[in-house]
Amino acid sequence: MASLNVGNLGEYLREQRRNAQLSLRQLADAAGVSNPYLSQIERGLRKPSAEVLQQVAKALRISAETLYVRAGILDAERDRDDVETRAVILADPSLNERQKQVLLQVYESFRKENGFGTDADAGTGAGVDADAAVDGAETVKNPHS
Repeated sequence: MASLNVGNLGEYLREQRRNAQLSLRQLADAAGVSNPYLSQIERGLRKPSAEVLQQVAKALRISAETLYVRAGILDAERDRDDVETRAVILADPSLNERQKQVLLQVYESFRKENGFGTDADAGTGAGVDADAAVDGAETVKNPHS
């Protein structure tokens, strides 16, 4: 089987899977794809659909947009800074899921205010007023304090 131009995606997925301390089988189960198919993606032999990438991203708790760029589904130049910023926020292990979502809401609100609206995941709370998001953030408590 000839290798497709998705090696960068496969290497990235393998790295993210290992960082999440998941076996190939565990990630395949969590993403709802077959173990051999996921293995072929990691080895650059298959190019997954956007739907499969979204399922894998959800299972890894990483940004689907980052996977779309790496797979060539999104133009790498389109909103690169936005995609990278979201990926960094979502990958930060020091924040819980609620804190990440509030931070993304504030970020998106500021981008819209400055004329850089985006059609990223609706799950990030796009269009939320920054003041409302900050008010919501005040209710997020650090469990270690």
